[in-house]
Amino acid sequence: QVQLVESGGGSVQAGGSLRLSCTNSGRTFSRQAMAWLRQAPGKERELVAVISWSGDSTAYRDSVKGRFTISRDNAKNTVYLQMTSLKPEDTAVYYCAAKFYTGQNVGVLTQFDYWGQGTQVTVSS
Repeated sequence: QVQLVESGGGSVQAGGSLRLSCTNSGRTFSRQAMAWLRQAPGKERELVAVISWSGDSTAYRDSVKGRFTISRDNAKNTVYLQMTSLKPEDTAVYYCAAKFYTGQNVGVLTQFDYWGQGTQVTVSS
């Protein structure tokens, strides 16, 4: 069982920062690659960042490289998304997702098995 709960969303001015957290409160957490995805109204859901189960490898979509950092603390069953230099185009509902994956090539992952409910991030100009 994997149960993901996101927190940390909110409203921020352009150029500001937010840190999102996602905690797995379920019973299964081993070897889960974790990801953040987002969806703006009327737009497709898009992958933001992925991190391997060990935290040794990450992947980001081009538009957030250099601004967002994904990390995890397995002792806390938690993954984070540190977002800096936020732009209005970052406004979306951000979802935490997980997939059993033992490899390090997390850049190939596009589909995930478990999802949180999402947390709203709003960036004003």
